[in-house]
Amino acid sequence: MISAKNIFLPNPEPLRISVLVLDDSNTLSFAAAVDPMRAANRQARKRLFDWTYATAAGNPALLTSGVHVPGDAIAHVTPPDLLLVIAGFNLASHDTPNLRASLRRLARAGSTLAGIDGGPWLLAGAGLLDGHHATMHWEDHDAFAHRFPQIKVERSRYCIDGPRITSGGAAPTIDLMLSLIAGRFGTTLAEKVTTSFIYDPVGDANRPQSRRISARHNTLTARANALMEDHLDAPMPIPQIARRLGVSTRSLELQFRARLGTTPKSYFLSLRLAEAYRRVTATSEPLNDIALACGFASQSSFSRAFKSRYGQSARRLRSA
Repeated sequence: MISAKNIFLPNPEPLRISVLVLDDSNTLSFAAAVDPMRAANRQARKRLFDWTYATAAGNPALLTSGVHVPGDAIAHVTPPDLLLVIAGFNLASHDTPNLRASLRRLARAGSTLAGIDGGPWLLAGAGLLDGHHATMHWEDHDAFAHRFPQIKVERSRYCIDGPRITSGGAAPTIDLMLSLIAGRFGTTLAEKVTTSFIYDPVGDANRPQSRRISARHNTLTARANALMEDHLDAPMPIPQIARRLGVSTRSLELQFRARLGTTPKSYFLSLRLAEAYRRVTATSEPLNDIALACGFASQSSFSRAFKSRYGQSARRLRSA
């Protein structure tokens, strides 16, 4: 097995990249991985990144937007310096023995492997993240950690652990690529790319992923929101949340009413039901599993709360 080179170290030589694009990938995640390289080449007026496209079997990959991306079959790709694995939905259908074998072959040849959006799941399926720190898009984070207990799963935006790189979605991938540009070709070039995008980079890879929350939040309610998100499956009592935040239950309630027009208890229930709705409509998980994952002690209590909020049962919504 050939050791992978550290692609983030200064090196004026062009970086050879294969971009593996799977069907059902998000267009924004695809662009977040590729366009910073294009912009770097343009700003530097020379080819610093040299990339080609690959697909699972050599047929054009169909993105969720309807865009087709042609490429060579991954089984025939010459080992690059860096392989970007871009995936989105229907990961189980893409996690095939042939794909696993191709990913392992490139890893053995010394390529650095990066999973983008749903890509970490495919790297994990091939056993290539075992023992490594890795991250996954927040929607699939808990399922990823449960499915692959041998991986040190982080809630960070992106994660670099030796020759394995994982990114939680489109915006973190832009930050990841800017970090690669800065490390390899200098911060001045990375800043030029940032400016050309009119993009404000987060900069901190370890900053936790989070669902977007309303601008009406203040510091206290935002911190409460984060605690609630971390305990959707086992809801913390509101007094316990208040204690964790160093305020009284009454103070927390007043802040929620003033800022969000609701109580902490109702807000917490809304978060749990929103996650349940996402799982009902976007996954094939059994409804009982969804109920437990969203903090409902019984299927009946989940059914009542879901129907009250959305006007129809979860079963009926899924079958519509």
